[in-house]
Amino acid sequence: MIDEVFTRWLASDKSSLEQPNLEVNITFLAALIEEIRPKKSDDIDSAVKSVQALCYLLQQDAKKAQLLREAIFYLLRERNPISLFLVSRHSVFSGFFTEMRRRIAHKFLPSAVDERYLVDLFSVFFHESSDDEWVTEVPDAVWVALIDAINFENAPLERIDACRKNVFGAIQVLSYRITALGLEPELLRNYPELEREDSPFIAQNQELSLIIPALVPTHLKPEKSEKTEHALQSTDIKHIFVMLDQCKTIINKVRRNTSQTGTSIHLTYLLQQLSQQMARLESLLKIVSPNLNHDEIIDSKVVTVQLFKSLVYSECHKNDLTTHWQENVEVMALRVTENASRTGEHYITENRSEYFSLMRSAMGAGCIIAVMAMLKIMVAKQHIAPLTEAILFSLNYGLGFILIHILHFTVATKQPAMTAAAIAASIDASDSKSKEMDRLVSIIANTTRSQLVAIFGNVVLAIPVAMAIAWGIFYCTGHHFVSVEKAQHLLADIHPFKSGAVLYAGIAGICLFLSGLIAGYHDNLAIYNKIPQRLRAVVWLQKCLGVARLERVADYIENNLGALAGNFYFGCLLGGASAVGILFGLPFDIRHIAFSSAFVGYAAVGLDFMLTWQTAAYAALGLALIGFMNLTVSFSLALYVAMKSRKVRFKAWRLLIKNLATRLNQSPLDFVMPPKKTKVEKISLEHLPLEQNNDLHKL
Repeated sequence: MIDEVFTRWLASDKSSLEQPNLEVNITFLAALIEEIRPKKSDDIDSAVKSVQALCYLLQQDAKKAQLLREAIFYLLRERNPISLFLVSRHSVFSGFFTEMRRRIAHKFLPSAVDERYLVDLFSVFFHESSDDEWVTEVPDAVWVALIDAINFENAPLERIDACRKNVFGAIQVLSYRITALGLEPELLRNYPELEREDSPFIAQNQELSLIIPALVPTHLKPEKSEKTEHALQSTDIKHIFVMLDQCKTIINKVRRNTSQTGTSIHLTYLLQQLSQQMARLESLLKIVSPNLNHDEIIDSKVVTVQLFKSLVYSECHKNDLTTHWQENVEVMALRVTENASRTGEHYITENRSEYFSLMRSAMGAGCIIAVMAMLKIMVAKQHIAPLTEAILFSLNYGLGFILIHILHFTVATKQPAMTAAAIAASIDASDSKSKEMDRLVSIIANTTRSQLVAIFGNVVLAIPVAMAIAWGIFYCTGHHFVSVEKAQHLLADIHPFKSGAVLYAGIAGICLFLSGLIAGYHDNLAIYNKIPQRLRAVVWLQKCLGVARLERVADYIENNLGALAGNFYFGCLLGGASAVGILFGLPFDIRHIAFSSAFVGYAAVGLDFMLTWQTAAYAALGLALIGFMNLTVSFSLALYVAMKSRKVRFKAWRLLIKNLATRLNQSPLDFVMPPKKTKVEKISLEHLPLEQNNDLHKL
């Protein structure tokens, strides 16, 4: 079938090989790729056999090899190929959201094909979205064999030189772009040393201006002076790679420093673009000067194949939103989840002192939640407009959660979104070694009992405090705080089977997860935008508060901005959920374990404690399921994002589950109550230095 493509090609092309017909070439090159393309993208064997069949055909028929070679050279020479060699089809200076909008627009309305540019013709050849799968999976050796079969070395020298000239043009464009990106204010702000020292982003362009003339074929060089020739001879391509390595070092330093200085989407996108540009520049330099690359000879054909695969991948994913999002948001997500993990470490108890301290703080939160539940019921009794009601609900929740944080109390369901990032950090550091695995199991056990005691602390006081408030109102007014109908409605809302309580608890879990991300984002924002330092510089605040008090306020904002924002927005998410359901006519609401517990307390007093055992059992089961869904959904989502942001590929799941089951079987109380005393590891004397060994024996 591949042979038939060449037969039709030769029959329809009436022009000579020296002046091929472009339209015929495009049509039959596309047909040739269509024959190689497997019917299923995962059928790699079929693709390999097709490429090998093409190699055999070209080796047996030199005329067909020449026909294919001349067609490729014509495209590389005449169809403006420079844009194809660059990293992407869009402007490198476009921003993150600009590129996102472009991709969305081109998904619905693809760009027109301009046959004057090879980058557009490339989209004609590889038009299937799955082409990158089989092209990438075909081994490099098979593609190298195809290059050998085409035998580009037999082409006239002027054709090769014309193609090399276009590659040099792409190299220069990439070098200019790297220089421009290296002078971006965002990069200089995060690495000010570039302004005080010689910037490698500029130096690589200066070196390249000397390198390219040295790479031009000898017969094309104009006559030069002795001084110029000496300069060219002293120039080495290694200098370019040294400069690029220095650029990479700076990029890595900036990325590491973001843990202290914060990051932004613009900075993340800038570093991503710089890395892509430098990788492509290195590839092109290796292709045009394989014998000068570092201290070893690089096979330029292998580099060419790798470049070809990356070009196909770029073409197939040029409008892929998922790829664009993942490539640029991972660093941002890492910063957010790391900020959350630092907060989450405070929610993990290791000894009984921390355990009971967490329980007391959870009890304090239970008291405030009972008051917040009372305020919500009072607002609901007014039957005001849904939007106004949602705003009041949001303010009640948001300000209440902020008060809980200021008083150093703990809401149990806030834990998973924070502790998941800390566990992800432990997973990132662990492997199949027993010591690291035991540490991970201990962290999970500590986290489990911490969350259980926090839930217990919230519920154990939310219910009796709600009862006390309801009884106090009845004692003072002679009327129940909630009517019998309202009490029955409150109990029906948490029924595990006759209501959507479990589903709504899952929605609340999503809100909890989002609040954790919001908290991490604002912590990063405070660091990156230097909000505390800017607050200290506000003159009118210095006059109103005084310098010393303003210093304390700035320090508090620096350490608590994320927590305050996360709590407030969490309240807004909870308060606005029911309004969203009313607005769209959807069964959309939330159920939160602590508030549902308080509502049970108010309902019990409203019914004068005349509850059947079935009603009490269903209420208890409903509360248990609501709490389980709150924790499970928020923890699962937070752990997933934390692991994705760290690119964790944990393969020891079976070993982890086995160790967890063993710990649960041997010490089940470790998951409920910390041990009385912290276990001290035994020290083996034989592994200590001789001096320490003798000292311990003396003791």
